[in-house]
Amino acid sequence: MAGSHPYFNLPDFIQPSPPSTPPSLPSHQRCWPSDATKGLLVALLGGGLPAGFVGPFSRMAYQASHLPSLELLFCRCLFHLPIGLLLKLRGDPPLGPPDVRARACLHALLNVLSIGCAYSAVQVVPAGNAATVRKGSSTVCSALLALCLESQGLSGYDWCGLLGSTLGLIIIVGPGLGTLQEGTMGFYTALGYVLAFLGGLALSLGLLVYRSLDFPSCLPTVAFLFGLVGLVGSVPGLFVLQTPVLPKDPLSWSCLGAVGILALVSFVCVSYAVTKAHPALVCAVLHSEVVVALMLQYYVLYETVAPSDIMGAGVVLGSIAIITAQNLSCERQSGEKSMGAGLFGAFRQVDRSRGRGKEVCLFP
Repeated sequence: MAGSHPYFNLPDFIQPSPPSTPPSLPSHQRCWPSDATKGLLVALLGGGLPAGFVGPFSRMAYQASHLPSLELLFCRCLFHLPIGLLLKLRGDPPLGPPDVRARACLHALLNVLSIGCAYSAVQVVPAGNAATVRKGSSTVCSALLALCLESQGLSGYDWCGLLGSTLGLIIIVGPGLGTLQEGTMGFYTALGYVLAFLGGLALSLGLLVYRSLDFPSCLPTVAFLFGLVGLVGSVPGLFVLQTPVLPKDPLSWSCLGAVGILALVSFVCVSYAVTKAHPALVCAVLHSEVVVALMLQYYVLYETVAPSDIMGAGVVLGSIAIITAQNLSCERQSGEKSMGAGLFGAFRQVDRSRGRGKEVCLFP
C-alpha cells in the first residue's frame, strides 16, 4: 500500500542522477550529405584538383619533346577506349541507345573541341592563364545557358560566389591582357587566349548536353564516345595540320601517362557532379584547377607568378568557399531534409506536444 502512494513515487534526490546525454537520432533520421553537396565535393576533389596538373604536364611534354597539341589529345583519348570493353561485358551498346545516340556524340564532339582548344592554348600561353580563361568562360556561359534554357534559379549567395570567382579570374588574367606585345608574338598570345575562351564555351555546352542524357550507362558511354570521337578527329588532323613527334625521353612518356590518367579521372568526376549540382556552380568549383595550375607553374615550370595572380587565386578560393558553404546541407536517410538549405539556411524544430512547427533562422 505504501509503495502505491503518490508521495512514495517521488524521484530520489539523494541518489546521483546519471549524466544526461543527447538523444541519438534514429537510423532513418540520421543526416547525410545532399546531392548538391556530393556533386560539389566530387567536382572539387575529383575534377578540379586532378585537372590542375593536366595543363602543366602538357606544357612539360611540349617543352621536352615539342609534342603537338593533337598528339596530346590522341594519347588522352587512348585511355578512354578500354571503357568500351566494360560496356560490352555489361551488355550495353557502346554508342548508347539509338534515340539519344546523336546527343551523346554531340557531347563527345564538344568535349573534344574544348580539350583541343585548351591544349593548343597552353602551348603559347602560360598554363595558369590558359586554365583561368577557359574556366572563367565556362562558368559565365554555363550560368547564362542554364538560366535561358533550363530556367534554373540561383540563390544570392550562389551569385555572390560566381561573381567573386569570375572577378578573381579577371584579376589573374587582366594584367597579362593589357601588356600584349605587338607583332607575331602578340598575335599568337592573343590567339591562345581566344582558343582558351572557345574551349570554355564548348565545355559549358557539353555539360548542358550531358544533363539532357538519361539512360542507365550514360557515364561510361559518354566517356567511351569521347575517346572514339577524339581519335577520329585527331588522327587525320595530326598528319595534315601538324607533324607527329615520338617522345624521346622518360619525362615526356611520364607526362603523357599522367595527362591521360588525370584527365580521365577529372572527366568522370565532372560528368557525375553536373548531374547533382547546377552546372554553373560545378564550373565555379572547378576554378580550383586554376590555383593548382598556378602553383605548379611557379614551383615546377619556374614561370613567373605575378602578385595579381596570387590575389586572384585568393579571391577564387574565397568564392569557392562561399559556394560550398551555401550548398552544404543535411538530409535524412529517408530523403527528407533535416537541417535547412545549408550553412546560411534555417532549420525547423517541431514541438511535438503542441503539434506545430517553429522556424529558427541562423543567419537572417
